Amino acid sequence: MTTKNWIRFCVLGLLWGSSFLWIKIAVSEISPAMLVSFRALFAAIGLAAVLIVSKTVKLKREQWKSAFFVFFLLGLFNVALPIGVISWAEQYIDSGMASILNSTVPLFTIIISPMFLKDDQFTFPKLAGLIVGFLGVVLIFSPDLGKGFSQNLAGQGAMLLAALSYAGAGVYARVKTQEFSVQMQSFLQLFMATAIMWVFTFTIDRPLVFPTLPLTWIALLWLGILGSCVATLLFFQLLHSVGPTKTVLVTYVFPLVGVILGAIFLQERLYWQALAGGVLIISGIVLVNMKTFPFRKPSGK
Repeated sequence: MTTKNWIRFCVLGLLWGSSFLWIKIAVSEISPAMLVSFRALFAAIGLAAVLIVSKTVKLKREQWKSAFFVFFLLGLFNVALPIGVISWAEQYIDSGMASILNSTVPLFTIIISPMFLKDDQFTFPKLAGLIVGFLGVVLIFSPDLGKGFSQNLAGQGAMLLAALSYAGAGVYARVKTQEFSVQMQSFLQLFMATAIMWVFTFTIDRPLVFPTLPLTWIALLWLGILGSCVATLLFFQLLHSVGPTKTVLVTYVFPLVGVILGAIFLQERLYWQALAGGVLIISGIVLVNMKTFPFRKPSGK
């Protein structure tokens, strides 16, 4: 990756990695549905401002029909469903644990992506990097293995569902959104997610509980403006520059950020395995970004 893309990658990792802390704070007062509704709303407002400033508001007439279906699916599977599921799961598991389980996104992506993208084929460095990175995730996860899978099983399973949703949506976005600007892609999926989530929240939440605590509002603004608005722009920029497999490797940064922040601000336990696992995670990211030829069958010569 270029230096600019590495900077985008690191900032995106920090923004999304810190989101697990803010989600944990917000769901202590409001429901997961309300959290996602406000997060998507604030992000959509921020992206609308970006569109106006960048003067990329208009879509060609023939784009509107395809745009609605494509971004409805992205709003559902890249925003509403995974963030809602993560928010629900964090009622039952630590924010650090959630960030660790979310880092399985590349494992799903590396299976899905080669089926649809010719320029994102499987390579030996990707295999090696994913294995090393996953070992880092397991190492961070290891102190809770005994109790983790015997308790809060629903929350852990929900995190894997969110990871699968992110992986599929990332590949789908690369295939279907090439004709749209990064700003338009980001806005449309957040706009659709906002509509989906407010309808869902008013239908499901009984009674409706709106935020009252200042810290909850700070969490929602952070999640909406930085964790979704800015982060989504960075995500789409990376997606179309380096492909979904390398882009979703940013989820391998989440455990390091999430575990450390959870330990500092929420008194969640921090183990030596977190530091050692972080080294493996970074090593895995470097390996995946090594250039080599994809797997090919022998030519028979």
